[in-house]
Amino acid sequence: MRKFGGLFAKNLVICGDFTIFARFLIFRQMNKNEKFVITINRELGSGGRTVGQKVAERLGVPFYDKALIKSLTEKYNLSVEEIERLKGRDHSWWADFKRVVRLGQTTSSSQFYKMSMGDEPDLLTTDDIFRTEKEILKGIVAEESCVIAGRSAFFILKDCPNRLSILIQASLPHRIERVVRKQGLSRKEAEEAIRRVDKMRENYVKKYTGTSRYDTRNYDLVISADGKSEDELADLILKYIG
Repeated sequence: MRKFGGLFAKNLVICGDFTIFARFLIFRQMNKNEKFVITINRELGSGGRTVGQKVAERLGVPFYDKALIKSLTEKYNLSVEEIERLKGRDHSWWADFKRVVRLGQTTSSSQFYKMSMGDEPDLLTTDDIFRTEKEILKGIVAEESCVIAGRSAFFILKDCPNRLSILIQASLPHRIERVVRKQGLSRKEAEEAIRRVDKMRENYVKKYTGTSRYDTRNYDLVISADGKSEDELADLILKYIG
């Protein structure tokens, strides 16, 4: 049970000088000694992806994000139908798939490919990709503890019993500065990229979840990255977990 300032709280917002605001006095704590999943939603330029990697590394669990899930979907042309076929063969399909493909490494096995009649795999639509990623995420958390960044995991995995859902935000100046530093863009280019990605991500989340990624009711913990390093943010999350 997490106790802050005399309150036992579920949804917390951490910002500025680490002041904590309890939004709901509802108790649900993730137990790191049992199979768990931490979902991290983040704004571009907040450093959330790096924070997720650091948290996963310190907890000794895998980290999954858009790049990895997308590469699995495309490289092995996974579809909902193919995943259902694999699940029908063995209840631990994700463990078997992960072992065979070695998370993206080249493999000669073709049993996980779903090819069309030609030499190229069937093209997947956006709806296909969302449904496929949903099945991949559910397969992952059924087999192992992990940290997942993005991919609407906060919504898809909301019914997982041992879950911690986090949103990492930052002010626009903070985000612009980080994008300029990390990607070598001008401040104008960085701001344009941030606004474009914000709009795309929000539209995507609304389309497939019916909620807003900015709605703090979707999270157990909301953190402002302003004035904090990525290591400090990781420390905050680990301290919250206990």
